[in-house]
Amino acid sequence: MKKKALFIINPISGGKKKDEVPGQIEKYLDKALFEPTIAFTTGVAHARKMAADAVGKYDIVVAVGGDGTVNETASGLVGSNVTLGIIPCGSGNGLSRFLGVPMNIAEAIQTLNKLHIEAIDSAEANGHPFFNIAGMGFDAHIGQVFAGGKKRGFFSYAKSSLAEIINYRSHTYYLSIDGVSYTRKAFILSIANSSQYGNNAHISPKASVQDGSLDVCIVKPFPLYRFPEMVLRMFTKTADGSKFVEIIKGQSITVKRDEAGPMHLDGEPAKMEAKVDITVKPATLNVIVGDTFKN
Repeated sequence: MKKKALFIINPISGGKKKDEVPGQIEKYLDKALFEPTIAFTTGVAHARKMAADAVGKYDIVVAVGGDGTVNETASGLVGSNVTLGIIPCGSGNGLSRFLGVPMNIAEAIQTLNKLHIEAIDSAEANGHPFFNIAGMGFDAHIGQVFAGGKKRGFFSYAKSSLAEIINYRSHTYYLSIDGVSYTRKAFILSIANSSQYGNNAHISPKASVQDGSLDVCIVKPFPLYRFPEMVLRMFTKTADGSKFVEIIKGQSITVKRDEAGPMHLDGEPAKMEAKVDITVKPATLNVIVGDTFKN
């Protein structure tokens, strides 16, 4: 019996046009396995509504877009028996890369045909779902700045980072991780389900989406001249070897800061309260992974 598959295409994610995607789905999707339907998003949160509405009607819902589209689509599916598929078309594609989904659209569609399905953990921050990485500090600040820009992609992100880092000041965070209290001054505070932000920049190289826990990654203030080293460590999967990086695993996490401020959820900027409660929800999302997925 064919599986009913809904493809949710975000036409503007990552600043990339998706005009050719329907034709590629027609060409590369195995019609002996799937009965496809294609739909386009028209605005913020539309993918989440479409995905939620698909529960009970479709077997697979495929997010065609970047990290934000994946987050919205997964948010509508989490806790259901509907499987998430991903065709990465964003600027970072963090979760897609971690799950071994090819960055080439045709190859990503062919990965769907293999139907290698894994159950992965999800998480929530004050009730807002995330699946890859959430964070406060410099990366959340840059997420806000980046969201207001017209250009997307790695080089635009790097340019924004270099322009902002000189004046950015680290903040103090009061943490409770599985009942243990910590006070840390941090340049970046990331809550990692997978290992990477996107573009193969790994903040927590040993993170797992199937271990029932989250990695609290504390990047402590460091001399500005060591910024290139910190970036290099992320791209060589050695960030956890830096004396400026501390990683603590946990399942129930509370973060308090002096005032409400920016936070990002899978790269998408959000305004969050001064107190943020974060929980992991083990094995709550079924997703199609690629051949290279290892966890």
